[in-house]
Amino acid sequence: PREDGGMENLQATEKLQVKKVLVNKGKENCEETGCTGDGEMPSSRKVYMDYNATTPLAPEVIQSIREAMQEAWGNPSSSYTAGQRAKEIITEARQNVARMVGGHPQDIIFTSGGTEANNLVIHTAVKYFRESNKQRHDGLRDQKKTQGTYPHLITSCIEHDSVRLPVQHLVKEHEAEATFVPVSKATGQVEVDDVIAAIRPTTCLVSVMLANNETGVVMPISELSQQIRVVNQRRVACGLPRILVHTDAAQMIGKGRVDVQELGVDYLTIVGHKVWLSSLLSIILRINQCP
Repeated sequence: PREDGGMENLQATEKLQVKKVLVNKGKENCEETGCTGDGEMPSSRKVYMDYNATTPLAPEVIQSIREAMQEAWGNPSSSYTAGQRAKEIITEARQNVARMVGGHPQDIIFTSGGTEANNLVIHTAVKYFRESNKQRHDGLRDQKKTQGTYPHLITSCIEHDSVRLPVQHLVKEHEAEATFVPVSKATGQVEVDDVIAAIRPTTCLVSVMLANNETGVVMPISELSQQIRVVNQRRVACGLPRILVHTDAAQMIGKGRVDVQELGVDYLTIVGHKVWLSSLLSIILRINQCP
């Protein structure tokens, strides 16, 4: 019994020693790397590497927000000082954004985020189709021609959820039809010819992102817009509503050139939180007096 007990005590002692060594080794590692005892790295030594998802606020942005909340908290439609100051800030912001992307201040629409902005474009296009379709068939005796006609949307299979999900929802609710164009396995780009081939008489919107958030591949939006412009000329001659073109440029702004005139789109979406601004800010550029 003593030998067994002695053996058990020896094993327990060895286990304890091993445990102490491991603990001490862990502390040594923490001291070498500068991490805390629970394995966490001090904030001063951390490196943030998810800028494609969102960026931290720049110090000057924080300062501007603080000043606006202190000095320009009023209703911008009001005549008192705080309201007029708010109006001045908004007007200046419109001018700055328009200058940045080659647009006009009156084309700028501020929203609370990229998801709202993209949803607004999609639902506006659907509404535009329905109104145009109704006007085109008003007065016809055979109203069956307008029944069962759904707006058709074209987008890519790699769009952000803020575009893909609302389109899928419209299809599920039998409010629209949609084509999700695949990308080239060789280039990762949406092929312009594939988009043009997917167009139907009921197509009302083509929405393709400018740069993909996962691969970084830049899509041929300028070429696509040019091709659709030619298609629209034929559609107008046939009495069909023109196809609107939208691009989500959230991943391109601040990283590459974004010029709405060069892109030739009707709608362009950009967001603030990709370029050190607030996550509660997104902007739609509505070009050429679009609906």
